[in-house]
This record gives sequence, structure tokens and C-alpha cells, in this order.
Amino acid sequence: MPSLILLFNHRLTAPQEADARQSLGVARIVAPPPEIQALWSQVPPEPESIVNFLAPVSVWLAATARPGDFVLIQGEFGATCLMVKKAFALGLIPVYSTTRREAIEEHTEDGAVHIRHTFSHQRFRQYDPCPSGE
Repeated sequence: MPSLILLFNHRLTAPQEADARQSLGVARIVAPPPEIQALWSQVPPEPESIVNFLAPVSVWLAATARPGDFVLIQGEFGATCLMVKKAFALGLIPVYSTTRREAIEEHTEDGAVHIRHTFSHQRFRQYDPCPSGE
């Protein structure tokens, strides 16, 4: 049975875990060690390229995952793009969590507007590989 490797800025919710076990058929869910999680969660905006910054994440992923494993990849856009490409190169199946978003607006007497957003997991969706040359 495949595993689900996490490259994700949040904790997996109970509905996400249940869905991963049911729809993806994963036997185990693997969170990154703290040093990898720290890198993934704080991609710096200053470097022109983040390839070297993400090298430890890439090495960890290659050492942890086996071909056919799923990888939940969500985070900083450029980092996500690089790790999705790496996942495909390693024979992994990169996925992301889709959500339903609901917003509730509350207008107060002083004219302020408070907006509360609720996100609820709906399903995992596989990333589509980008065709070369497009």
C-alpha cells in the first residue's frame, strides 16, 4: 500500500486523513521532520532562485518516498512547482487538497465589516504534469 508524504504548511485535518486512507488507499502518512518542515514553511522571498534553498527538502523526499507513493504538496507557489516536478521525476503521485470556501460577513454598528472564512476539505486532486515545450 502506498504512503502519503506531506509537504504542507498545515496540520492534516481528520477529514483529510480519513479521505487519504479511503480514496488514495494509503497505509501510512509521513510528516517531514522539524528541520524540513521549517524550510518548507518559511521560503524566503529574497533569493532569485530557491532551488538550493529547497535542496534538503528534495533530498528528504527522495530518501523517504517510494515510487507510487502520494505526496501532498501545497505551499509557496514556486516551491510547490519545483517539488511537483521533483515528485514526477521520482515516480511519485503529487496531489493537493481541494476545499469548499464559505464566507460570512458581519456588519457592525460602527461600520466595520468582519469576514469569517471557513474552508472544508472536499477531495484530493492529482497534479497534471505539464507537457514539455508548453
